[in-house]
Amino acid sequence: MRVANVGGRLKLIVPEGAVDVERASQRKFSSDPQAAYARFDELRTWAGGVEAADEPFDPTAAGSPVPAPRQVFAIGLNYADHAAESGLTKPDAPVVFTKFPSAIAGPVTTVQLPPGSVDWEVELVVVIGRMARGVSPERAWDHVAGLTVGQDLSERDLQRSGPAPQFNLAKSHNGFAPMGPSLVTPDELEHPDDLKLGCELNGEVKQEGRTRDMIFSVSELIGYLSNIVTLFPGDIIFTGTPSGVGMGRTPPQYLHEGDVLTSWIEGIGALTQAFVASDAKMES
Repeated sequence: MRVANVGGRLKLIVPEGAVDVERASQRKFSSDPQAAYARFDELRTWAGGVEAADEPFDPTAAGSPVPAPRQVFAIGLNYADHAAESGLTKPDAPVVFTKFPSAIAGPVTTVQLPPGSVDWEVELVVVIGRMARGVSPERAWDHVAGLTVGQDLSERDLQRSGPAPQFNLAKSHNGFAPMGPSLVTPDELEHPDDLKLGCELNGEVKQEGRTRDMIFSVSELIGYLSNIVTLFPGDIIFTGTPSGVGMGRTPPQYLHEGDVLTSWIEGIGALTQAFVASDAKMES
């Protein structure tokens, strides 16, 4: 099953287009995309009986498939090659920070660059579909609603400022958590633990990797987190980025006005972010 958020309404994505879930289910399900995760098992059962689209689907018009999660977790240094390019050792346990929900955006956006050094990090995003508390890694995938593409945009100057790192704020500027274009359930993917991902800046490949190379797999991350906090339906986990970020280059390379960043994961889709100057006028 694939679901998306178009105009703030939950859509089921089928090969021919999209289905408006609230209308097609005769209001059995809400139009609110975030509300879907509280009843995700029911939604999957209902979706199995849908036979045809009732409208086209344009991924460029989509919003985030998870527009208002209760909790947003992110994992640092989860690929050995990224840890190495950062000059850091491979971690013994997941390195966890958060991104604030106000940073969330859809798959095709214009991002205003704040002052500083803004970097790119393509990531697989995991969306929780069942409450998880004290879950073993062996049962972790049972608690996953689906997967989507994410960008963990990061302002490196703020991130590294002060006596302690400012990861949470530096990675939570407006538009710094684009996701989409849809959420894909694991059964739609032949190998959900081994997906190719990457990003291009102005058509030049900057990152390319495979999720099988994560130090801590999706199962291990859910097991680790759920034994410390409760994961709720609709929560999201940015699972880390492979090597190729701007900060790790010699000399470092960061995003500038006029740049276009394309991020993708096989079997899921792609994001496109265009960047404008910090003094550009943006619609609220």
